[in-house]
Amino acid sequence: MKEYKTINRVAGPLIFVEKTEPIGYADIVKIALPSGEIKNGQVLDTSDDIVVVQVFEGTSGIDQDTRVKFLGDTLKLNVSKDMMGRVFSGRGIPIDNGPEITPEKKLDIGGAAINPYARNKPSDFIQTGISTIDAMNTLVRGQKLPIFSGSGLPHNEIALQIARQAKVIGKKENFVVIFAAMGITNEEAQYFINDFKQTGALERSVVFLNIADDPAVERLVTPKMALTAAEYFAYEHDAHVLVIFTDMTNYCESLREIGAAREEIPGRRGYPGYMYTDLAMLYERAGVIKGKKGSVTQIPILTMVGDDITHPIPDLTGYITEGQIVLSRELHRKGIYPNKDVLPSLSRLMNLGIGPDKTREDHKPLSDQLYAAYAEGRDLRGLVAIVGEEALSDRDKKFLKFADEFENKFVKQRRDEDRTIQETLDLGWKLLTIIPRNELTRIKPELIAKYYKGEEEKVEKKVEE
Repeated sequence: MKEYKTINRVAGPLIFVEKTEPIGYADIVKIALPSGEIKNGQVLDTSDDIVVVQVFEGTSGIDQDTRVKFLGDTLKLNVSKDMMGRVFSGRGIPIDNGPEITPEKKLDIGGAAINPYARNKPSDFIQTGISTIDAMNTLVRGQKLPIFSGSGLPHNEIALQIARQAKVIGKKENFVVIFAAMGITNEEAQYFINDFKQTGALERSVVFLNIADDPAVERLVTPKMALTAAEYFAYEHDAHVLVIFTDMTNYCESLREIGAAREEIPGRRGYPGYMYTDLAMLYERAGVIKGKKGSVTQIPILTMVGDDITHPIPDLTGYITEGQIVLSRELHRKGIYPNKDVLPSLSRLMNLGIGPDKTREDHKPLSDQLYAAYAEGRDLRGLVAIVGEEALSDRDKKFLKFADEFENKFVKQRRDEDRTIQETLDLGWKLLTIIPRNELTRIKPELIAKYYKGEEEKVEKKVEE
């Protein structure tokens, strides 16, 4: 293979190489510095005149005497069952002082596009142990359900709790968690590793960590590495894989940084115009495939810049994914964990994963009734701020009380509390006894008769006795 000494420009993490032979997109590059140091890169753009290479270790020390060799191969991940319980860098290199992975296969991190006709409809309920997710915005196997957070909110703690507790109930199946962190601090990285080790979750997990001081270019390959590992376990070993990304905002910032270095014409807020396509290529690698026992489910976490849900990153993510879980700064200030805001949250595949044979017959109507009652109670808080609580009717006071109890008993959980779906639904019915029975307009009478244990029923029972 030829070596080139035709670097004509260095811009941020990119080098521009002239007068090459035809080079393939995403090819691996070896860069030999005059000092003898070897760096690695990947072709980002290629044309007749110039080839743009992104350098993983940064461009410091690169000059006109640097030699560039194109290897004619794409970036691959060494995969093996031995990856389980291991911690890797954002580029798939072990960083836990363990041995190198002896690969069963080397897989291209770009993955293979899934034919839409080959997809199966997601239908299996995943229990996270968090009531507001399980009851109100159910996660279904094969779904992509992002968490929209804000800076300073405990999204990482929620992600770790889901990673520890997620399971498919009633089935003994191979369940794997792939955890990919991008642009996090060393302190956060240590927190993640310690939590995984102390809780024993590391045994069924594969962790990829890209630290904030790692090159921005590496951040762009981290989620692809994680998804390649997920697809290997799902489709080669019939595992059901939950992939958790944190934080997709850091990934998109790296996209913007690379775009600026390439002097591209920016799109909304300076992000590249192809960001939608780029995110879709990651998110659409979730799913269930006909004829395959395994599945890939995704929970991407992103911090909304300035808590703005219309910002390009959450906006585009919402278009691609099947719903969103929104975290509330107001609930966080009240000391409520997990601080999930039920009202703007949504799971578009929820109805496919709940019901008589999957969770319980009363799941959907109970969820609708809890949502309606909580929404009314929240609205009444605004009225109380104007006219005072004394001006409310007895009925309104009950809905106001329901909203408070819902937040303090249903939303609020301990960080190690793993509620079953039955416990969650029973708790929902218990809370509904706060409001009059005749207000339960979203639930069929036969379900109310079976599950509702209000004051009237308790009195009737005592009279019968």
